[in-house]
This record gives sequence, structure tokens and C-alpha cells, in this order.
Amino acid sequence: MGRYDVTDFEWSVIEPLIPMDRRGPKPQNNRRIINGMFYILRTGSPWRDLPERYGRYTTVYNRFNRWRKAGIWDKLMEAIVKAHGGEVQMIDSSTVRVHQHASGVKKRVEFVVSVEAEAGSRRRSTRASTAKVVRSGS
Repeated sequence: MGRYDVTDFEWSVIEPLIPMDRRGPKPQNNRRIINGMFYILRTGSPWRDLPERYGRYTTVYNRFNRWRKAGIWDKLMEAIVKAHGGEVQMIDSSTVRVHQHASGVKKRVEFVVSVEAEAGSRRRSTRASTAKVVRSGS
């Protein structure tokens, strides 16, 4: 059993809720497909990076989308929460905010340039006050 795989207890809760009444051949290895779905959901990996042990990524992706559209995921999650006595916590990382200093943003330096010269102030330039340097021809 892999790190992101469904436990035997969770599988006993999920298995009766999996739809088996579809046209065509009956789906096989549902547990492997569900483990692949949870692998993607838990790691945040792209579908194409799904390890081969979970089957073809297109199969896992298509079944995930079909179940999402049919509302099966809602039923599965409710059953898992009930089985664990309501003590299940899930965090969606798209809603977690990080402090700006934790994001690695580089510090910015602002330069303020004053355009207006004060009234009655003398001109400040180093050009006229420095001696010219003459290079020798040798």
C-alpha cells in the first residue's frame, strides 16, 4: 500500500458507493483508480504525472470527471466523514494565505527624486568646481 492509498477501512466504506451500473464492460480495479485520484488530489501533481501503478492517467481523469458531474464525490466524502465520526479535516490550498515575507518576495527600494529647486538656492553642481584633467599624449 502506497503513501497516498486508501486504507482498508476507508475502502470498505467507499466500495458500496461506487457506481457499477454503466454501459459497456464493468469497471475493474476501482480501488487502484480511486488511489490514483487521491494521489493527484493529495500531491497536486498534473494528471500526466500520475504513476503507472494507478493505471492510465486518462482513465483516472475521465472517471474522476464523470463522478464529479454525477455528484458521486459528494456521497463518497459524506460517507468517509461519517465513518470517521465527523473528525475529518480537509484543507484546500487555494484558500490558505501566506504572509508576504514567507513568499520570498525581494525587497524593493524606492528612489524619490525632487524636481523642484528651492527658491534662492544656489546651483549645486560638481562639474564647475572640479579641475579638468588633461591626459598626456604619451
